[in-house]
Amino acid sequence: MLLDAPGRPLRAANVPRPAPGPGQLLLQVHACGVCRTDLHVADGELPDPKLPLVLGHEIVGTVVEIGPPTLAGHFASAGTAGGPAASRSAMPEAPVSVGDRVGVPWLGWTCGACPFCRSGRENLCDRARFTGYHLDGGYAEFAVADRRYCFPIPASFPDREAAPLLCAGLIGWRSLCAAGPAERLGIYGFGAAAHIVAQVARWQGRRLFAFTRPGDEKARRFALDLGAEWAGDSDRPPPEVLDAAIIFAPAGPLLPAALRATAKGGTVVCAGIHMSDIPSFPYQILWGERVVRSVANLTRKDGEEFLALAPKVPVRTEIEPFPLGEANAALDQLRAGEVRGAAVLSP
Repeated sequence: MLLDAPGRPLRAANVPRPAPGPGQLLLQVHACGVCRTDLHVADGELPDPKLPLVLGHEIVGTVVEIGPPTLAGHFASAGTAGGPAASRSAMPEAPVSVGDRVGVPWLGWTCGACPFCRSGRENLCDRARFTGYHLDGGYAEFAVADRRYCFPIPASFPDREAAPLLCAGLIGWRSLCAAGPAERLGIYGFGAAAHIVAQVARWQGRRLFAFTRPGDEKARRFALDLGAEWAGDSDRPPPEVLDAAIIFAPAGPLLPAALRATAKGGTVVCAGIHMSDIPSFPYQILWGERVVRSVANLTRKDGEEFLALAPKVPVRTEIEPFPLGEANAALDQLRAGEVRGAAVLSP
């Protein structure tokens, strides 16, 4: 399913089967999650995507072909036309075999040489390339990916149920860590990421307060079913002050609301890659050593940590499956807030 230009529906197309370059894997795609970031790319809210583009960065697939190895210290293919031709990444290529099941996340390539990469912050690499944005993704029968940025999928997760872990789960996990050791945690926007984070937060012993779109009774009930002790409209204050809040909804006005709901010394985490403009707000609601921070992308360390943790909780992803050819319908339902949990495409 190809995106020819932002603002246009995806179109079904037959394209040549991709071939893996040095350091790459060719995957037969079994499932690909539909993420709000896909909407931001398709709607033109993220600039300069590769075009035409195969969206999708929550990919679960089986290795069907392995590209030639790269040599340590030599340049390795970035796997995208128009992108950087090589990487000095010091990360070794993990053992992988044909038939292995792996997952492909949003982070698809980094330079390995910049100050961010060398200091464990590869998520901030200025030359990073992202799956389903700069690199073709998983809205397809086959996909190629850099083997260094693929994760083994825990055996306890079927293909479709595993797909949301690769972005909703990973970004949610990074956001939860950024929130710090908050006992009273608020979550604004109860979609794919929130329904995973809620399970981890409750497993950790946190108290959960969920904020949903005004009048969205289905989302409110969903949050309560997953262990929130309170769920209400996002324009209302919670019954208790929060120690931290995570904003998953891409709505700028939620930031002042979350600050007002958060205690002194608390943290408000903006977890999305895109957000509408934040309105001005009085300094008083920031004062008191409150912290506002964003979360950008993910690191491979995040992936390793979360995918080891998910079976222990255990996380149970709730999905709404769609055939690949109905990708536009899945995106439309996500845009309208009509997906309970996560939408997942299956070729």
